[in-house]
Amino acid sequence: MIENFINDYEYIKNASLKRYNTYKLDVYANYLVFPKNTDELISFLRFLKENKIKYLVLGGGSNVILARPVFDVVIKLDKLNNISIEGNIVKAEAGVSLIALSHTCMKEGLLGLAFAGGIPGLVGASTAMNAGAYKEEISDSLKEVQVLTPSLEIVTMKKEELEYGYRDSFLKRHKDYICIETTFEMKKDEPETIKNLMDDRRRRRIESQPLDKPSAGSVFRNPDGLSAGKLIEDLGLKGYAIGGASISEKHANFIINTGNATYQDIIDLIDLIKMRVKKEYNIDLILEQEIVW
Repeated sequence: MIENFINDYEYIKNASLKRYNTYKLDVYANYLVFPKNTDELISFLRFLKENKIKYLVLGGGSNVILARPVFDVVIKLDKLNNISIEGNIVKAEAGVSLIALSHTCMKEGLLGLAFAGGIPGLVGASTAMNAGAYKEEISDSLKEVQVLTPSLEIVTMKKEELEYGYRDSFLKRHKDYICIETTFEMKKDEPETIKNLMDDRRRRRIESQPLDKPSAGSVFRNPDGLSAGKLIEDLGLKGYAIGGASISEKHANFIINTGNATYQDIIDLIDLIKMRVKKEYNIDLILEQEIVW
């Protein structure tokens, strides 16, 4: 039934999602679909809703743990990748690479996403989770977001309506609202100044994070005034492993896939860290990554 509908779509049947999630978990999708534009996306979502078929809209896969061996339908918005710039206003569709967008803005002398030069996500998912680094985040320069509502209408939501918080937003809490385009309001600056800032942050990232191993970024949010990585490190947990999942020796708030990790290995390691931190410090660590069941 699905194949008849998506005959004119770009899709892969029985697709491994290993290259589509940064933990490199080898889980599968019965159908991995790449809508070419918003109209195709709306038509396909309408079909799925009418036929009560479960689906997952997956961004860059850089902040998620895909926790099922097989997903029925996975939708990737990579083809929605247009960028437009007018003065200091930048519009980027959901499938635009955040790294690519940050470099485009740098070349145009637009400051606002320099912190994102090393975040391997897409604009849509990054907008929803309020991605950030170095005490900056997406919402700092965000003006408004074009979203697809649960009734498949396209509406514009202003920043004030999106209830942004630390790695949180209305869109993150309401998965049936899909970001399709984000509008940023940037500040003018010299391209060389922005490049130097991005280079410095890239150097710091390389020095402090296990970028040579599959991971999904910071596992836990930092508790108020504290560092999650420091709490975990002080417990002597660096290098602790369950199956193919290991706490990084380089940064204790990273879990890495040493080669054959399963989603259960990662989840079990997360549970162990939370239990140990709660027992030692009476602190409930909050997961920054999202477990997708």
